[in-house]
Amino acid sequence: MRKTWHAALPLALIFGGALGLTACGSDPAPAPQAEEAPVVMKAGQWGLTRKTTGYNTPTVTPAQYQEALKQIDEEKLCVAIDKDGLPDANAIAGKEGTECSYKDKMARKGRLIATLSCKAGAGTAEIAVEGNYTADSLTLGTTMTKTEGGKPVLRTTHDLTGTREGDCPAAS
Repeated sequence: MRKTWHAALPLALIFGGALGLTACGSDPAPAPQAEEAPVVMKAGQWGLTRKTTGYNTPTVTPAQYQEALKQIDEEKLCVAIDKDGLPDANAIAGKEGTECSYKDKMARKGRLIATLSCKAGAGTAEIAVEGNYTADSLTLGTTMTKTEGGKPVLRTTHDLTGTREGDCPAAS
């Protein structure tokens, strides 16, 4: 009796597996999902507004902090778009840094998460960027940490909004 049971077990697995495969094979394959077109910003003339939402130094006073929160910078500039469809890093950095580049970036479905690496006076600035964008608008939050001699000396946060206003003016 025992030998019969062991001999029947492999047959049950083979036939049971075959039945299981035919059951799976009879289901129709799911329809392929249409891929969404990527969201790519358009190059051109942009109006950017940068509102300071935080300002911190090792020696900041409450009065200096409150004064910093009143800062709203507006600028119009010609923004180039890179091969990945993202704006020039210097446009995002504004006055927070120069010679900026993307240290890392993830852009998907109109969402941007990136870190910019910039020169900043006698030191460097690293700017964390996160927010949303369309072909002709952006709403980003930025956090900049300026470092001199290996020590952080300034941290600022900003709300950055922008709208594409058209093509860049012709160079004269």
